[in-house]
Order: sequence, then C-alpha cells, then structure tokens
Amino acid sequence: MRIGALFNYKLKRGLAGRRQSCDRISEKISKNDRVIWMHAASLGEYEQGLPVLEKLQEKFPNYKILVTFFSPSGYENVVNKKNIADVVCYLPFDLEKWIKEFADHFQTEIFFTVKYDYWYNLLEYLKKRGTKIYVISALFYENQVFFSPYGGWFRKMLKKNIDWFFHQTKTSYGLAKTIGIDNASIAGDTRFDRVKKLRERDNFVELISEFKNQKSLVVIGSSWEAEERIAQILSKGKALKIIIAPHDLKRVEILKQNLPKAILYSNVVECLVKNECNDEVKQIHLNDLQKNQVLIIDCIGLLSKLYSYADFAVVGGGFHSKGLHNILEAATFGIPVFFGNKYQKNPEADGLIAHHGAKSFEDEFVAGNYILELLKTPEILTEMGKKANDFVNSQPNSSEIIVQKIMKYIQK
Repeated sequence: MRIGALFNYKLKRGLAGRRQSCDRISEKISKNDRVIWMHAASLGEYEQGLPVLEKLQEKFPNYKILVTFFSPSGYENVVNKKNIADVVCYLPFDLEKWIKEFADHFQTEIFFTVKYDYWYNLLEYLKKRGTKIYVISALFYENQVFFSPYGGWFRKMLKKNIDWFFHQTKTSYGLAKTIGIDNASIAGDTRFDRVKKLRERDNFVELISEFKNQKSLVVIGSSWEAEERIAQILSKGKALKIIIAPHDLKRVEILKQNLPKAILYSNVVECLVKNECNDEVKQIHLNDLQKNQVLIIDCIGLLSKLYSYADFAVVGGGFHSKGLHNILEAATFGIPVFFGNKYQKNPEADGLIAHHGAKSFEDEFVAGNYILELLKTPEILTEMGKKANDFVNSQPNSSEIIVQKIMKYIQK
C-alpha cells in the first residue's frame, strides 16, 4: 500500500490523512462521549446522508457528531468548510486492530453508512459494542459481491450486523429480499430532501443577472470535454447565453482556447464587485458582460446557485464512465436537464427521464444539435421544466421517514 502511495497522489493523501484520524478524535471526543457516526465513501454520499445527520442532531443535541470518509475527494471537500460535525476524518483501513483502536476512543450509539459502502471489521466490531447500525439510501444492484455464488460470507455479515436497510428504490428493496435481507423498507433518496431546501435559501450570485441580460441561459455544470463540445455547438444560438462551470478548474485555460471570446468570472468580479478598476474600465467590463455569450466560472462553490438563473442545464459526467454529476441540483429549480447516457447507478436520472423532465444522449454532437433545434420551440422546454419540478416535488421526505424509524428502534 505504501509503495502504491508513492505513485498515486490520491492514495498518498489518503494514507497521510488516516495517520491523523485517531489524533483528531482524541482532540474533540472523549471515551465517555456518546456519538452519532456517519460514514460516506465520498462527497456524493456525504450530501446524501447529511439531511439524516442533521435531523438526528436535532433529536440528540448532546451527542457528538463524527463523519468519516474513505475518499480524499470527499474528505477534502468537507473538512475545511463549515459543517455540523465535531470531527471529520478518514476511516481507518478495515483491519481489526486499526478499527478497534479507532472505535474505542468513544461510545458509538448510532452508526450509518450511505448507499453501499460496507466494511466487514468495522460493522462486526460496532455490533459487538451494541451500536445501532443502519444503511441509508441503500442501493443494491445485481453485480455486487453478495449476489455472487461466493458472496455467502458477505450476505451473512450484512444480515447479522445491520439493523435496518433504508432503500432508495423498489428494485433495490426487491433484490435484497432475494438474498434474505428482510429487515428493510423503501424510504427513497435523501438527496431530494436536500435539493428541495436549495430553493429556500438566497441563491443570488453577483453579476449573473447582468450577464443573462433577459436572454435564455444554459448552465453547463461540472463539464468535461464532451459537455464543452456541446457548449461550442450551442454557441451557434446567437440569442442564447452560456455559463460553463468545469468539473476541474485546470480546464479553464483549455476552455479559453476553444472559446476565445468567453469571459472569466473572476475578472469581472475583481473589477465590478471588488472595485479594482476605475469607472471607465468598469463600464467596459459591464458592456462586455452583457454583450458576450459565454461566461466561464473559474472558481468553486457557485454551481447549485447558478442553476436558479438557468432556463435549462447540461450536466457533466454522463458521456464517459467517470460518473454523472448531480442532476437534481438543476432539476429542483424546474428546468430541463440534458446529459450523456453512459451513467450507472443513478436511478434519479432514469426517473427524471421517465417523467419527461430530462433527456440523455449517446453522443455529445447529437445532444448539442438536438438542444439547438429545441430552442426554436421554447414551449417544449417550459413543459419539460414543469415536469422536472413535479418529479422532484413528488419524492417522499426520506430523511423524516428514516429518522422516525431509527427513533422507534432506539426506544425499544
């Protein structure tokens, strides 16, 4: 593992972070503290589990909150930002000695993992200590190890150690039943609870209304190369404004090369918001902002707010195997969503398409030209947006369903 770390930057960061996990715990949590512990593989699972964690904190205000991650991308996105946890750290590798050393620092009353991140020694040891263990937004699919002929030991471990599975979908629930996991119910996807709340906050972003300038706006969120090619196609629509928020800020320079007339958001903010230029230059920047077609977002943290300004969205990740990014952050604002069809394990994408609030494509060139034609019939886009909004609104309050069930278990 350490040899691998020398050649793998992400692995190296994970190893370094894990060495500090016990120290972080010792600084903030004592052996007598009662703890609610949420484990998430990465950032997406963290966001899925957060609505449940927030409600549990309300129920148990005197308990400490621990959040662990497996992935550096999840950990690094949360640890230095404001969050509800007393400690955010890496989960130790699933070796009995390391798990025991870590878990013995406190009293875990409630533990839950999100979606499908199961660790044998962790679950085994927590169960021995009397912890209530849950899986929220559980998602079973046919090629998981416990559906294989050699997965009997894994099936046995799940049945023995987990008190309740809260499934996202009927399909997942049905698959679990085929291997004898009956301690389960369908609670839905907690991400819908989170994205519904996005509408209630202040979604103002400096200068976006000025850029939109009362024209149609597409936000291309978490873009990769394929979605950036869609942006180039859509730039033929002269009455359309385009905002691109790349998945990786390292792509900003490439975007500038491919779209040379595009404006960088940081440049106009420095001048028009931070007052780092005189009035004459300010007017030039403002005119450029209103007239230019493409705005590149070269900072992080704005995307979910930007969707509130959009008339439709293109969301990245679906044209390759890396994984589709969050489409619900766009759909919650009642706008159509377009993406590639190579996604996996995204039941929300299938649901949004089935409700006619989204469309997926095999090829980015087909997608770009389809959307370009669709702009000629704005009433269709409006109807798709209504369908997207209806789909999000129709989803159950999953976190409330889950917490009510957990409370019944605890009170037994």
